[in-house]
Amino acid sequence: MAQRRRQDLIMELIQHNGFVTTEQLVDQFKVTPQTIRRDLNELAKHKKLRRHHGGAGIDSSTVNTDYQARKIMDLEAKERIAEAMVKLIPDNSSVFINIGTTTETIAKALLEKNNLQIVTNNLHVASILSAKDDFHVIIAGGEVRSRDGGIVGEATRDFINQFKMDFGIIGISGIHNDGSLLDFDYREVRVAQAIIANSGQILLAADHSKFGRNAMVRLGNITQADHVFTDQAPPPEISRLLIEHDVTLHLV
Repeated sequence: MAQRRRQDLIMELIQHNGFVTTEQLVDQFKVTPQTIRRDLNELAKHKKLRRHHGGAGIDSSTVNTDYQARKIMDLEAKERIAEAMVKLIPDNSSVFINIGTTTETIAKALLEKNNLQIVTNNLHVASILSAKDDFHVIIAGGEVRSRDGGIVGEATRDFINQFKMDFGIIGISGIHNDGSLLDFDYREVRVAQAIIANSGQILLAADHSKFGRNAMVRLGNITQADHVFTDQAPPPEISRLLIEHDVTLHLV
């Protein structure tokens, strides 16, 4: 098959699925992983897709990638971020955890801790953490989004405002080079803002793919975080912001 034709078909698959893995493309086209990686890199160079560890996807500023696809995107990086972040959280702490596949990975890593008090608007996080007998898990009230188990709305925000927790664990969809934290759902953003306002320390988890990614709703700024966990060095503009505002960067 000609390279141009294969790349056209790759784009059709990504547009249909939101995200595809390198292994899926190797099986589909019966070529080597090196060939697929060259195709993906060329398509990324022309800004037709965004490369992720183990695959590629398409960005939209209005619609997030499908939940099932996001669960496997950059999973190895998310696991390293989770492992590093939970070291900062002592036993007997209180923690907010918001919506996202990264925060769900962090929830799994938190199972090694003891006697945590957790408030979350993420049904998947609540399910993961309720497996521990010594954890006290509180689920925020509100509207459940069927696509990802997130709980959003004014009632959710009001519920969050009743608490004052030691830590707020925040995931994000995109980070602009001016430091703006970006997401897709206005209702989700309002809840995340309440978590930030009611947390002693903000721990932001963002793998490298989030830097430079667009989303249409502004949540806040990266300078509101106390700690930022990521797997690659951020763009220079972001690094300067973190230094200027005394935000601790953790490269995992």
